[in-house]
Amino acid sequence: MSRIDLLDEFCDSLWLEDGLSKNTLESYRSDLKQLSQWLEKQGRHLLEADHALLLEFLAHQSGRKASTTSRELSSLKRFFQFALARGKIARDPTLEIDSPKLARGLPKSLSEADVEQLLHAPAVEESAGLRDRAMLEVLYASGLRVSELVGLRLSQVSLDMGVVRVSGKGGKERLVPLGEEALDWIDRYLKASRPALLKGKKSDAVFVTARGASMSRQAFWHLIKRHAARAGITKPVSPHTLRHAFATHLLNHGADLRVVQILLGHSDISTTQIYTHVARERLKSLHEKHHPRG
Repeated sequence: MSRIDLLDEFCDSLWLEDGLSKNTLESYRSDLKQLSQWLEKQGRHLLEADHALLLEFLAHQSGRKASTTSRELSSLKRFFQFALARGKIARDPTLEIDSPKLARGLPKSLSEADVEQLLHAPAVEESAGLRDRAMLEVLYASGLRVSELVGLRLSQVSLDMGVVRVSGKGGKERLVPLGEEALDWIDRYLKASRPALLKGKKSDAVFVTARGASMSRQAFWHLIKRHAARAGITKPVSPHTLRHAFATHLLNHGADLRVVQILLGHSDISTTQIYTHVARERLKSLHEKHHPRG
C-alpha cells in the first residue's frame, strides 16, 4: 500500500472514530509524512519502522521545542496503534518510547477588575458595539472556545432556560449556563442590534457582521484586541484569555475543579488541572483567614 493511501485510511479512521477537525487531521498527516519520507531515505516503508529507527528519527528531529516533539510522538503512537489494530504490523514500535516532560505554564488571565473594564469598553449605543458587548459577556459567562462562540446558531441558544447548547471538540455536546447579565445583553442584541446588522438578510448565526455574514474567529480576535486597548488593559488579551478568566474566577469563588472541567468541555480532568494552583491558593487563603492558628 502506498504511503498516501495508508495515511488516507488512517485519517479517515480518526475522523470516523473521534470526529477530529480538519486541522488536527492535517497535523497527524504532516507528522507521519515527515517520518515516511525519512524512512524512505533509509530504504524502509512506513510499516517497517521499528523501535530503534523511530528513536533515530526523533533524534534526527531534535533541537525543537519539547511540545513539538511531544505532539509528533503522539501522532506516531496513534498511527502505529491503528496499524496494529488493523493487522498491518505485528508489534507497536512506539510502546517503550516516552513523551518528553512538558513544563506546564500558568494560563495568562485577567483580574475581575480587568474583565469589568473590558466588558464596558464597547459603545453599546451602536449596533456593532452592542453585539461586541453581548459576545464578550457570553464568552466570560460561559468560558466557550472562540470557535464555539462565533459558531453559535440561534437554535443553540435558549433564553428561557438560560443556557447555550455547544458542540465542542470531537462533536461532543454540552449545556452551559449563561447567567443573568449575559442573558440580558444577548437578549438586547438579538432584539435591537442583530436585525440592524442583517438589514433584511437571512442568517441562522447568532453573531453577525455589518455585512450580514457570520462573525469569524479572526474578526473577533481583532475586536477583542481593540476593546482591550480602549479599556486601557496592557496585558496580552485574546478570546482564550477570557476563557481562562472564566475558569480562574469560578475557582476563586469556590467552584469545584470537576464542575469547571464540565463547563470548559475538557474530556479529561488532567487538562483542567492546570488551574489547580488557583484552587490551592484559595484554600491557603481560607485556611489563613478561618483557622485559629492560620
